[in-house]
Amino acid sequence: MERNLAKAAQYLGITRPKLIDLMREKGLLNERNLPAYPTRDREYLRIKDGQWWHPELGMQYSQSTRVKQAGLPWLAEQLGLEMPEIPATPDRRDVA
Repeated sequence: MERNLAKAAQYLGITRPKLIDLMREKGLLNERNLPAYPTRDREYLRIKDGQWWHPELGMQYSQSTRVKQAGLPWLAEQLGLEMPEIPATPDRRDVA
């Protein structure tokens, strides 16, 4: 599961602008809010390429940062944030 920066920030209990500021301070994002080191951090962050057709301007392209599931605890550690407790899911095999 991947999250955009807004959902990752919500999960970490901060706002998207605050997350971006913290990630830029640590050198994790560049000025376009894309991973500064996409190869080094590929286990945690990725660039999502998007495209759409605009009736007057033609094909439009965009890029955005996605945080992978393994990237959430890594990001919290990098930024000095507390990870929220994830409730344990009961194992369905444990039956009477």
